[in-house]
Amino acid sequence: MNKPFSPSKCLDEVNLHKQYSVKLMPHQEEPVYQLVNKINKIIANSSTPTRMLQDLAKVIGVAFQVDGCSLVTVSSEVSSETITASWCAEENLELSGAEDEMFSTEQHLDVAVIECASERFTIEDIPTIQKCLAIGRQSLPPTIKAVLAIPTRFGGKNNGVISLIKSQPYVWRESQKQLLKAVESSCAIAFSQVAQAQQIADQNQYLRTCVQHQSLIKRLTIISRTNLEINQMLRLALASTAEALEADRGLLILLKYTDPLFRNRRQQQIPQAKASVVAQWNGTTETPLINQLDISQISFSLRDCGLCQRAFVNSGNPLIIDDTDLKDTLTVNPVFAIEALPVVLLMPLEIQGKVLGFLVLQQAVARDWQATELNIVQMVCAQLSNAIIQTQTLRQVQTLVDERTAQLQRSLEVQARLYEVKRQQTEQLQKLNDLKDEFLSNISDRLRHPLTRISVAIRNLRQMGQLNERQTKYAHMIEQDCTDEIHLINDLLKLQELATHNERPQLETTDLNTRIRDLSATFEAKLADKGISLSLDFPDSPLTVQTERESFDRILQELLTNASKYSEHDTVVHLQVTHQVNQEVDQVIIQVNNIGRGISEEEASYIFDRFRRGKGRWTPGAGLGLALVKSLVQHLNGTITVESTPIEDSSFSTICFTLTLPQFSDKNDS
Repeated sequence: MNKPFSPSKCLDEVNLHKQYSVKLMPHQEEPVYQLVNKINKIIANSSTPTRMLQDLAKVIGVAFQVDGCSLVTVSSEVSSETITASWCAEENLELSGAEDEMFSTEQHLDVAVIECASERFTIEDIPTIQKCLAIGRQSLPPTIKAVLAIPTRFGGKNNGVISLIKSQPYVWRESQKQLLKAVESSCAIAFSQVAQAQQIADQNQYLRTCVQHQSLIKRLTIISRTNLEINQMLRLALASTAEALEADRGLLILLKYTDPLFRNRRQQQIPQAKASVVAQWNGTTETPLINQLDISQISFSLRDCGLCQRAFVNSGNPLIIDDTDLKDTLTVNPVFAIEALPVVLLMPLEIQGKVLGFLVLQQAVARDWQATELNIVQMVCAQLSNAIIQTQTLRQVQTLVDERTAQLQRSLEVQARLYEVKRQQTEQLQKLNDLKDEFLSNISDRLRHPLTRISVAIRNLRQMGQLNERQTKYAHMIEQDCTDEIHLINDLLKLQELATHNERPQLETTDLNTRIRDLSATFEAKLADKGISLSLDFPDSPLTVQTERESFDRILQELLTNASKYSEHDTVVHLQVTHQVNQEVDQVIIQVNNIGRGISEEEASYIFDRFRRGKGRWTPGAGLGLALVKSLVQHLNGTITVESTPIEDSSFSTICFTLTLPQFSDKNDS
């Protein structure tokens, strides 16, 4: 950055004109010295560059006794703006203000009236002098008949033009040319200081603009990180942007597409969309039309506004419109208030090829938008587009979450009602089960007592010897039925006791091999009547088991009874006992195999349930034997399973009941 110039250094810089000094006659040295001295004082003491050039124009014009004097800077890389100062003699002021015959930039002076005091003058300098005279035409004589000009050079480049003007034809003297050449170096310094001052002003303006832009970016970042509602955030972002860019008015327009196939449109095709103004900001411009607009009620079709259509087609790039360009636009919606604010900047809000809306900035007077300002607008539009998409996405996700939450809530309510119904049903079933158990207990006691008395009476009659052969046969049948019914009642009571009383088994040491042989001996005669034989398979070493003897005996009796009922004639019931150690746990495995009609998977699923029997089985029984077996096995902390394996080339199967009992020892107790 160039440092601001200091007037105190101007006197040192004046010495630079010595290298451009010319040889003057002795009588000319005093006027030159006086004029240069005046110029240097003005350069050193002037407060502003504009004031300095104006004073120099007057001093030089008076010194040369001309009708007008013009000082104009030449634009360069340092400063593109031209600064001019003009002076006119008093007798020409009224005429200059009264007549409007001054030449314009299109009406160039005749080259014949222009004369240059510098030896470096070329034909290429004529357009520069003509342009400078056109720029500095204010306060100059209305007619120009003679011009003595000299381009000033500083640092090897032209930086200004000094023009002396006569309103009548005039032949410039050599002394005037020498005097003008003498002051050229001082004026070159003045022009250089003006250019530096202008550069400093431009840099200061650029710095202020950068600070404003940085402040805008910071405010937009803070706004984007807040938890504001989307419309409120858009209003704040619009206000910050329009204020930072010094616009007169700002609008934010969003599009809602009504054409579901707009993604497949041709590039130049305008889709069906509704444009709605969601935010508005007004600066210092007071326009009744603008102030009366209610943005909540402003909406229009995209196809009905040529201005928006042009911005839509030009998506990705800013659209700048001034009052002359609007002649080509067919329709403009009244929301833009074009008559009051004819200069418009439209920037599409676009993301992934979809135009979401437009950011609009308007001016009452023409404005030259800088590249940095357009970059800021593009950055703001990108942030707003992301915020809109994120809000829409979050809104969709929130809607989906709300729907799923509502569905889950309804599901939980249904499950709660079902659970309550199930709980009530479970309570009712438990009550019914308790009533059933109570009923079975009462009815079992009531049935057992008369059956017992009947059995006792029959035994007494038989002992008295008063029954003939036929009566004895009937008595035996009645006694057997009473015994079976008493056993059935006892089984029911035992099942009820095992289900309601979770008592620990009374374990005692039992010689397993001996116990099984004794129980098996009682079934040999019954099995022999059906032509069924019994095969026993024991380990070589004796086995002792810790178990409840009564429960174990009943389990084995029921398994052998079941085998005798359902085995085919002339088959073998095989009883095998094995000892297994699995993960330091001792187990006794007893398998009872018989050959009979196969058991289906469906039957196997309920074969241990109460009062359930296999389909098509007409063997007498109540269906409590295997149910009692399962309850007794569970009472002894064991397990029991059944498996039916078909025999090849036969309609029969091998049925295997596997009983597993823990808690045993393979050592004899001493």
